[in-house]
Amino acid sequence: MKKNIGILMGGFSSEYEISIKSAEVVYQALKSDFNCHKILVERENWYLIDKMHNKLKINQSNFKVELMPELNFDCMFNAIHGSPGEDGKIQDYFNKLKIPVTGSGARESELTFDKIECNKFLNLNGVKVPNSVSVSIKKEYKIDEIIRLINLPCFVKASKSGSSYGVFKAYNKNELELCITKSLEFDEKVLIEEFIDGNEFSVGVITYNGDVIVLPITEIKTENDFFDFEAKYKGQSDEITPADISVKLKKNLREISMKIYKLLRLKGYSRSEFIVNKDGIFFLEVNTVPGLSEQSILPQQAKHAKISLKNLFVNSIYESINKI
Repeated sequence: MKKNIGILMGGFSSEYEISIKSAEVVYQALKSDFNCHKILVERENWYLIDKMHNKLKINQSNFKVELMPELNFDCMFNAIHGSPGEDGKIQDYFNKLKIPVTGSGARESELTFDKIECNKFLNLNGVKVPNSVSVSIKKEYKIDEIIRLINLPCFVKASKSGSSYGVFKAYNKNELELCITKSLEFDEKVLIEEFIDGNEFSVGVITYNGDVIVLPITEIKTENDFFDFEAKYKGQSDEITPADISVKLKKNLREISMKIYKLLRLKGYSRSEFIVNKDGIFFLEVNTVPGLSEQSILPQQAKHAKISLKNLFVNSIYESINKI
């Protein structure tokens, strides 16, 4: 008998539409092997979207579909980018119901989604990160002091946001003030990070058939000021997989990516971002629910490792079921 798989999509963040697209890719890849059900998660209500595109309301107290109370789920496939899919909330909810969820656990997701706390943790464990300061909407901050500590230009990043939403580059004092204000619209905490001139790389690390493996490395090149939303989703970048780099750099990127995956106790698939220059390898961020379309970076990397999207997704489901 086929297992019932819920594909979680939507969410509470600016990445809502991206999540819908990722979920459709997952649905198409898995529908022949499982009984797949699209689950739309919104701030007020959750719904099962049936094959006729009807929205069947879900009782959030027990995760029962109100018109299909007999339906029980064997596993939830997490395709929600941003909150509540990447910040631990959805994992915590389903843990209490004892329903497996693909990917990393609640605590690990909560830590990795918070750029400020994740950088602190990794830096304390020997991972090089850019110099930074943090500001909060709840506490007064001084622009001149930030500039003294970080210099210009610099990056301003909402601490809990993805897909480059809430991320800006500031070149002068006025821009910095404006960028902080805009970034605080996405989250109450903001990371202000030094600009590092170098080459950008993305490295996928996954658990596959019980082994943790590093996927072929991607170098990201863009004419934009940085790898922003347009570069990521509107074709304004070149993503070269596998990256044409030295054996030594490849070895070092693989080792640091594996170290980060294990330090953070991640599960399923992840994608870490780095800037590399003559001063070394600097960690930028890690994604625990990266883009899942065939054009997205991690699926590109898996393809070069001869792992199909379908096999990648099926593996993630069974890994999650076997954890319970």
